[in-house]
Amino acid sequence: MIRNSLKYIILLFPMLIFAQKNHFVSQDSLQPGTSTSVSLVLENNTSEDKTYDISVETSSSFIIPILKNGELKLPSNEKNVYIIPLKIAAEAPQGKYFIILNGTERNTQEKLTEKFQFFILPNRKLELSTLNFPEFVRAGEKIEANFLLKNNGNSTENLILESKNAVIKESTFLQLLPGENKTITISKATNSQLVTNEYQNISLSVYFAEHPNEKQTAYASVKVISIKPAEGNIFHRLPVAASISWVGMRNRGVYNDGFQGEIYGKGSLDKDNKNLIEFRALTKNPVEFNSFTQYEEYFLNYKRNNISIHLGDKNYSSSFLTEYARYGRGAEIQIDFKNISIGGFYNHPRFFRDIRDEYNVYSKFKLSKESEINVGYLYKIPRTENIGWRFSNYKLVSNAHLPYLTGKFKLNKNLEVLGEASYSKTDESEDAGFMIQTVARYEKFSGNITYMKTGPEFAGYFNNTSTVNGNIQYKLLRKVNLTASFVQDAKNFQRDTLFLAAPYRRFLQYGIQYKYLKSGSLMLSHGFQRYQDRLIPREFDYKERFLRISLDQQIGILQFNIEGQFGQTDNYLTGYYGSSSFYTANIGFEKYKTSFNIYGSYAETARYELQNQKQFYYGARILSRISDRTSFSIFYQNNYMPEDYYTDRNLFELLYHQQILPGHDLDISGRYTLQRGELGNKDFVFSLRYTLHMNIPVQKTAEYISLYGNIDNLGVKRIEGIRLMLGNHLSVTDKQGNFLFKNIIPGEYVLEIDRSTTGINDIPTINIPVSLNLINKENIFNFALTSAARIEGNIHLTHMEEQKSFAHLPVKTEKKKKENIIIEVSNGDQTYRKIAFIGESFDFTYLRPGEWQLKIFRNGLDKRYKIPINQYKFILHPSENKILNIDIIKQQAEVKYQQETIKVSYNEMKKKK
Repeated sequence: MIRNSLKYIILLFPMLIFAQKNHFVSQDSLQPGTSTSVSLVLENNTSEDKTYDISVETSSSFIIPILKNGELKLPSNEKNVYIIPLKIAAEAPQGKYFIILNGTERNTQEKLTEKFQFFILPNRKLELSTLNFPEFVRAGEKIEANFLLKNNGNSTENLILESKNAVIKESTFLQLLPGENKTITISKATNSQLVTNEYQNISLSVYFAEHPNEKQTAYASVKVISIKPAEGNIFHRLPVAASISWVGMRNRGVYNDGFQGEIYGKGSLDKDNKNLIEFRALTKNPVEFNSFTQYEEYFLNYKRNNISIHLGDKNYSSSFLTEYARYGRGAEIQIDFKNISIGGFYNHPRFFRDIRDEYNVYSKFKLSKESEINVGYLYKIPRTENIGWRFSNYKLVSNAHLPYLTGKFKLNKNLEVLGEASYSKTDESEDAGFMIQTVARYEKFSGNITYMKTGPEFAGYFNNTSTVNGNIQYKLLRKVNLTASFVQDAKNFQRDTLFLAAPYRRFLQYGIQYKYLKSGSLMLSHGFQRYQDRLIPREFDYKERFLRISLDQQIGILQFNIEGQFGQTDNYLTGYYGSSSFYTANIGFEKYKTSFNIYGSYAETARYELQNQKQFYYGARILSRISDRTSFSIFYQNNYMPEDYYTDRNLFELLYHQQILPGHDLDISGRYTLQRGELGNKDFVFSLRYTLHMNIPVQKTAEYISLYGNIDNLGVKRIEGIRLMLGNHLSVTDKQGNFLFKNIIPGEYVLEIDRSTTGINDIPTINIPVSLNLINKENIFNFALTSAARIEGNIHLTHMEEQKSFAHLPVKTEKKKKENIIIEVSNGDQTYRKIAFIGESFDFTYLRPGEWQLKIFRNGLDKRYKIPINQYKFILHPSENKILNIDIIKQQAEVKYQQETIKVSYNEMKKKK
């Protein structure tokens, strides 16, 4: 009796103190899953003492009054506090609730009713855990993993499931009631062509539909065993591709065809990748060279540590001003030290007849990680014969000496400066040139500007040229950018004669970009442009002021680009001044591994010989990757603008690629083209190409090894004829259970057993498949076969008899749910889990004999259910069927309290007059 009284006092003591300090307490929000109390202040305004018999009711079965009945004495002209202790169920939903206190005066039968309103706070609480998943799967099989998701909160939750690398079997939208749990299964297909064993991770994420930032993720990692592993190799190999092509071409009305062969390789000559090599040999082209055919080329690159060597054809470059890019046949070497590099090259240009030979030497000094100075000297030897048309009026007639100095300096994290100064001297003249470039990158501002100037007698790549190029961008607002760019092309330069030069251009544009959506932007710009054909006679020569509007928008899978340009054109060829307008639309999308692009443009322009000339351009491209082995593309465009006639242009193109067998490729291409310099005459090019991919052995890296072993018999019917797999290797045991794998490449393997060759209940004494790292000449691995055991059991529910008391909790009227627990068995190496329902049976089969431990987890089981024993340890013997019963006791919820009531009251102290 005393002990029960103490319990009650301890429970109510905090609220008693609280009530003494405050005449009236109003609790308007309570936490679910707690025991608490509320207090009501009652007042007797009469001159008679009153005694009430009290009863308490609640608006929900989740709100349980611990003291349902009681007595309240109210002296005359006094106030009293009545405390109602409550138990709030953990699953009590969020919302508004009421407590109603009913009282009846014993003498007069006067009725008293007081109502107290409060709220149950929301309690979002999800639990996501990995339930079970396989340790191994074979390549080509599906990985399946189970996850347990439980709503431990007090409200029904709308949940969204997602997995970035697996497929969710159930709907991705899920609704869970309070206390409800659900098993979620996800799966992932594995590639049957996997050539090496690897671990693959799968994950499941869940978040509230109304609160997407509150996300939980659980993971599972599974080893995938290759069923078609790559053939091991004791050699380090160099990838090499050899091809033969048949090419046919109609070139300006003349047809030619023939074969062209190529061999190309790139890789290392040793397993440590210290000796790197790249080479190519491409025979003479049987047709005229253009952008869609290959020109003969021979070269060899070699690099080891700090030495790089090139022999053969390439674009040789000394510096931007002296020799920006000159394709030729020669040799180059560079040696790198800690902060200094030295090098040089010899080049015999192939497509520039002004220069017969050139020599270059240089030294590079590294000042810091991003700053350096380069000092060099270029020596040019000219050809004396007449070479015809060129892009510059300058002709080199004597040997030229060109010392140069270049530098790159990182001034700070936002500012970088690059520059060059060069001097040239020939027998006839001396001159110089310089270039400077500044690059700035700030949080809201970025840009660069380049200025270059060379004298009229400068014997470098550029001559008698002054040019400025630059662009800036300023982030005015989060979605608004200001942009400006200026381009002025160099007028005189010594370009290779294999291609024509782009038109001379002087261009200024400035504008504003508004990114109104993440997938859409609007650009408004204004400016002028000056275009002049470099060829004689000229096809165009004009200056134009324009206003351009451009809209980019993505809607679903569709990407739109719409542009309009309106301008006034000064035509210097005809002396005509008129309007020019352009309207362009581009639509693209991707579906079924295929991308589609449609293009259209309409123009009315005064740029060319005809006044108000109308032009309509349209085209489309389809690019499809049908499979990993097959792809094709189709392109068509009806014509091109005259400004593009300096280059080779596709009118129609068909490309098809097919991998016939691994290492064997077939490519077919066909094109109708406008060749450089042509405006109307069309030609075609056709090519059929076969390529063989090889791996050439260049270094022996290892010796073959062997794996020996024995399978011991621990009570099984037989150990002969058991098939074992080790990668691509196969072995079958003899009568004594011996097995042997020969001629194995050192490395990591997975040893497997073909269970169709063992008894249905036979189990190895170790985990198999098992990973083995085989590095020794001879390797030994033994294990045994025994008979598997199993565990069976039932979950028994016992109802505890009701104990007498005068304060029983009311019986809940909530709907019944099927209570369950999680049962886990583990031997240290293997762990299995199952969800088992109360009153039903469970089992675990195919268990390895040995010491096991069984654990029982409540899985949110109601607190009235008690599990007397939640952990078992035992030893399983071969072929044993272990029977294990689990007892769960359901107790009757009750509260005992002392017979005598506790009165809490106070008197108001009247002020003395």
